Amino acid sequence: METRPLGETGHDSTVMTFGTIALNWLEQEGADQMVELVLDHGVNHFDVAPTYGDAELKLGPKLRQYRDDIFLGCKTQERGYEGTKRKMQASLDRLGVDTIDLYQVHGLEYEEELDRITADDGALAAIREAKADGVIDHIGLTSHGNPQLILDAIDRIDDLETLMFPLNPVVAGKDDEDHDYQAVLDRANEEGIGTLVIKAFAKGPWPSTDELAERDRPYANWYEPVDTPEETRERFDFAASQDVTTVVNPGDPKLVAMTLDAASRYETMDEAAQRSLVEGARHDDSPVPEQLHH
Repeated sequence: METRPLGETGHDSTVMTFGTIALNWLEQEGADQMVELVLDHGVNHFDVAPTYGDAELKLGPKLRQYRDDIFLGCKTQERGYEGTKRKMQASLDRLGVDTIDLYQVHGLEYEEELDRITADDGALAAIREAKADGVIDHIGLTSHGNPQLILDAIDRIDDLETLMFPLNPVVAGKDDEDHDYQAVLDRANEEGIGTLVIKAFAKGPWPSTDELAERDRPYANWYEPVDTPEETRERFDFAASQDVTTVVNPGDPKLVAMTLDAASRYETMDEAAQRSLVEGARHDDSPVPEQLHH
């Protein structure tokens, strides 16, 4: 599988990152098999978070077995120093490892959170301390939120090494500031920041709960995903053609093998095909949660 430099971290990430939330819905044996499948396809970048149910525990056994082959990204939703230290230790304990390659501030949504994270007693202070101690190697940020806020974060966090954010044809077709993740991508590339794409496979939000109860949804994703090999490949090729580092698979375990197949066969999508895909999706509902923009 193709690899690309993850910004200036010195690591070359595969063009697909394994989003291990998929492991949460599997028994341990199934989780072990899925990790083996992902590794067999050559994927070397894994992403996990304490909010992904049991994903840390389910990943642990194979992560320890193949630790040298896996670049491990983890996250925290804590915003203060003490909470971040505690959460980081809990993740290390659950994963059963001594170090995390990339530790990310998870799900930045509001300006006041950015103030808290960057304060003297904020999350970044704890993350930088862990980096100085050799517990983590790199510092990242993830956001589904307002692109302008992500740009502010780049300005304010001068040691930021990776960014994770949404990018797909639906979002690309919205010509407004609330969806201008292209500006985030351009700025990240200017600054040498590695980029991880989420929601590449999102069609749009699920129909409202009245129409389709959560338990009746065919997939465990936060959004309605594309789910045919053709659409999956088209979406993967689109996302990976945007001058990004790596694309994260959709979260439902049923969609992982299809995404691995698409990533293994990745071919650059030409400009005309990209434009056509964006045009076709322009009027679809955004899969990016609207409340995050206010």
